[in-house]
Amino acid sequence: MIRTDALDQLPVRTAVPALRRALDDRGVAVLCAPPGTGKTTLVPLVLAGLTGEGPPRRVVVAEPRRIAARAAARRMAWLLGERTGERVGFTVRGERVVGPDTVVEVVTTGVLLQRLQRDQELSGIDVVIIDECHERHLDADTVAAFLLDVRAAIRPDLRLVAASATTDAQGWARLLGDAPVVEAQGVSYPVEVVWAPPVRPVKPPHGMRVDPALLTHVASVVRRALAERDGDVLCFLPGVGEIGRVAGQLSGVAAQVLQVHGRAPAAVQDAVLAGSSEERRVVLATSVAESSLTVPGVRTVVDSGLAREPRTDHARGLSALTTVRASQAAGRQRAGRAGREAPGAVYRCWEQAEDGRLARFPSPEIKVADLAAFALQAACWGDPEASGLALLDAPPAGAMAAAHEVLAAVGAVGPDGRVTERGVRMSRLGLHPRLARALLDGAAAVGGRRAAEVVALLSEEPPREYGDDLAAALRTARQGKDSYAARWRQEVRRLSSSSKGAGGGASGPDDAAVGLVAALAFPERVARARGEGAFLMASGTGAELRDGSRLRSAAWLAVAVADRPAHAASARVRLAAVIDEDTARLAAGHLRFAGEEVRWDGQDVVARRVERLGAIELSARPLKQPEPALVREALVEGLRREGLGLLRWTRDTGQLRERLAFLHRELGAPWPDVSDEALLDRTEQWLEPELSRARRRSALAGIDAGQALRRLLPWATGEAARLDELAPERIEVPSGSRIRVEYGGAQPVLAVKLQELFGLQETPRVAGVPVLVHLLSPAGRPAAVTADLASFWREGYRAVRAELRGRYPKHPWPEDPTTVEATRFTKARLRRE
Repeated sequence: MIRTDALDQLPVRTAVPALRRALDDRGVAVLCAPPGTGKTTLVPLVLAGLTGEGPPRRVVVAEPRRIAARAAARRMAWLLGERTGERVGFTVRGERVVGPDTVVEVVTTGVLLQRLQRDQELSGIDVVIIDECHERHLDADTVAAFLLDVRAAIRPDLRLVAASATTDAQGWARLLGDAPVVEAQGVSYPVEVVWAPPVRPVKPPHGMRVDPALLTHVASVVRRALAERDGDVLCFLPGVGEIGRVAGQLSGVAAQVLQVHGRAPAAVQDAVLAGSSEERRVVLATSVAESSLTVPGVRTVVDSGLAREPRTDHARGLSALTTVRASQAAGRQRAGRAGREAPGAVYRCWEQAEDGRLARFPSPEIKVADLAAFALQAACWGDPEASGLALLDAPPAGAMAAAHEVLAAVGAVGPDGRVTERGVRMSRLGLHPRLARALLDGAAAVGGRRAAEVVALLSEEPPREYGDDLAAALRTARQGKDSYAARWRQEVRRLSSSSKGAGGGASGPDDAAVGLVAALAFPERVARARGEGAFLMASGTGAELRDGSRLRSAAWLAVAVADRPAHAASARVRLAAVIDEDTARLAAGHLRFAGEEVRWDGQDVVARRVERLGAIELSARPLKQPEPALVREALVEGLRREGLGLLRWTRDTGQLRERLAFLHRELGAPWPDVSDEALLDRTEQWLEPELSRARRRSALAGIDAGQALRRLLPWATGEAARLDELAPERIEVPSGSRIRVEYGGAQPVLAVKLQELFGLQETPRVAGVPVLVHLLSPAGRPAAVTADLASFWREGYRAVRAELRGRYPKHPWPEDPTTVEATRFTKARLRRE
């Protein structure tokens, strides 16, 4: 029997008429409704005609998480007075509960993607609701883009609703073709904000690591909240590991401690969502409880201020979740959970001054995540570059290029970037393309069942207590009775069924099979030991094992999971399998290079015949007669890395370069640019034939840089003959001395003793530019600087004369220096002459 009273109390009901009108008029709409208003449960029932309003329709609701999909289906079935699998069902990876009468089906966005790839028309489906679209998960963005393609090309009758828990919906409205925005007001109570930062500073998060001191502080704030407030406490933490550690520190509290996350057993999830009136509860949850789930009974929220987001380090070939500061939008969502049923409070475990510096919204996954799976979906859709997809944010070009490299390496796309038959099959396995490759190719080598077992371990990282040895983790999972082992067995069954026909029977020991499958999944991470628990991966990244790891004695590893500690030169291995060199060669064959290698090694030219697996050198022997062109390239690389100082430079050569740089700056062409960058780009014009004759570093030191530079002078136009005229090396001053001009600064400098310029009225010029005159004392020390000699004689000379004539009485200091003869000598010498 339909629970009419419960349906009528859902606040979103007031927005339903406007939503129906929007869909009737435009076929698309954006629904904004705060958590707990019923947008996930009432709206699908109404649009399906199950509440007696409107014609019957089949509705698919796409949720970002499995836990949310199951919970939404159960809630809707309860509202109808039914069990799931009747008129309301759900499908998530590895679990399908639907029946012949099902008209509302809740699925994950990943499941909907697979369905769209198999049936672009979505035959029999009338309405699709993309729930929690504000979270900007990559699958949700992709589903929306594909559905808009379907509406535009083949199903204009398909109705599409983007449902958001925030009012920041204008981007989605524009994406859906200026779709109407329908807003529902939630019932919210005031929430008091309590700032509860740690007493002592804690280390910021990096990688997956969270400072234990912060977790201890969060546990203490939970205890404080239990003492100061009534009702249940909902505490937000970034991940499963942090939830477990805080739960351990809450032993003995006068409340039931429950853990909510995607890996939690279904019974625990159901208990949390059902609520309890018998005993107070502390619910430790990941961000899944921000908007996807409603937890009844909560009056207080404790917010650690942390979240997990995907990150990809293309340079190191690593991609994983990383701990970040939660955004302001997430903080508002979390706080709102305390005001759902009555006035509440949120305890924020950071300084109030920090709040304004937080990011406004979470990073869209398309901007930060590994895009290999997205690129494969786009290729299967017929748009390998995703250039024609309607996306809120375009995928970064660098990330897409890296994704296409992965797809090409695993055989999912051809040279033209278009999907292969193998790629289509991989896309339908519901796995990352790397894992799909490991399942298909591994099944042929070690048997479908064992390949599925290893890939299931890789698709959801085992708990840390399983250890860092992947083969040992497999044995633990086979014998395990925990919730992870149960999920693992379910995934093994799914993958075994999906990979039927991909391989033969099992062969060889388990450890070898585990290593091969892991290496097939991550060929860039096959690694060879280099001592003391340190390894070098084929990607060029160093990797280190923890102290005490049983893997430290291995010669080769296939690294399955690694992260990057902040400021560390090497990655930290969290899960790996022992392999041998033959397995590494087999799995990473596309990274093998064998041939002549001539390069600059930081000291000199090295010429060898080498065999490498990516960055791992397998063998090398000296090359007696390397290709001259390769030697030349290596020498140029040496000049780039160590500078043109490898050539022979004299003082005169250095000044020639400065003179040419001055003329290029002041007059431009045809005077050459002689900067390092320009000279290295034009080595064939000024360093030949000497550079092509050189074979090692010592030969560079024999090249006369001055003679080489003169080859760049504009000989063809005749301007080269004017070099000494336009930028003379020396200038003759009135005393008869020829003084060197320094061209190294912004303005040419003439450093000369003051007495040698007596009688000179105008400042000397070079190429029309007045020199900067450094006037020196008789002892050669600076006395004054001027670019206007006439002005100096009028205004500055008197002060210099007053200061220096007592110190140098043997030298002439006339009152009017413009009317006397310049000299290099003392007064006595002048009298003798």
